[in-house]
Amino acid sequence: MLSKMNRVKQHIYTIAFVAMLAVTSCQQPGGNSTGSEFMPDMAHSIAYEANYYNYYYNNTWGSKDEYYAFVQPRLPVAGTIPRGFAGEMPSGYAESDQSNSIVIPPNGSVPYYYDNDDAGREKAIAEIIDNPFPITTEGLRRGKELYDIFCGICHGEKGDGVGYLVREDGGVYPVQPAILTNEDFTAASNGRIYHSIMHGINLMGPYKDKLSYEERWQVIHYIRSLQAVANDKIYDQYTNTLNTVDKPAGDATTDAISQAGN
Repeated sequence: MLSKMNRVKQHIYTIAFVAMLAVTSCQQPGGNSTGSEFMPDMAHSIAYEANYYNYYYNNTWGSKDEYYAFVQPRLPVAGTIPRGFAGEMPSGYAESDQSNSIVIPPNGSVPYYYDNDDAGREKAIAEIIDNPFPITTEGLRRGKELYDIFCGICHGEKGDGVGYLVREDGGVYPVQPAILTNEDFTAASNGRIYHSIMHGINLMGPYKDKLSYEERWQVIHYIRSLQAVANDKIYDQYTNTLNTVDKPAGDATTDAISQAGN
């Protein structure tokens, strides 16, 4: 009789254990929950990484507040500049006359002195005229790739303001995006477009953290090429009949970076 009772208890415990596993191991992801994680250390690093918030209670020391106080991003040391810093993009920046010099392409860490307000916008429009990079075939190719990723979904692949988000079959964009190929934008200075990339405007957010210094200017080159197509003009490495500001690289075959400032 006792043996039978033990077997019954064993069955009850087994059923309870299986039920508990079913409840705890079959959680589905949703909202802020990732669901069940059988090996959390594979998805959540146990290492501290500089300027990266990766708190996970199962393998991180301390509370959330203690963790954040330890790893929160901090300002750079005063007077330092990042590797690859490019201020005015001087001529021959990426070239070297010494065999032991390191060629460092410019990154997005370029000072920008125009505030995110109407006064700053108007000043940028008036003062930022020249594109520091010449028009090159490679630059236009790179500009198209970046434009299609970051701009085309709203402004359209042709710059006509009818991107995927404003399509007729259920687009969700509430306001017509700017038509980049119209007369107003075609006549606009490079500063108008560059300032919008840096700070955003209206419903468009900033893209300064997504596009490097050179990439912003190559996107602007590509926008100019779309304007040229819309106005039956030419805008390429050899000829520019769209405006008198942007300079074609001509027969130059070196990278656009090395030509900047010439």
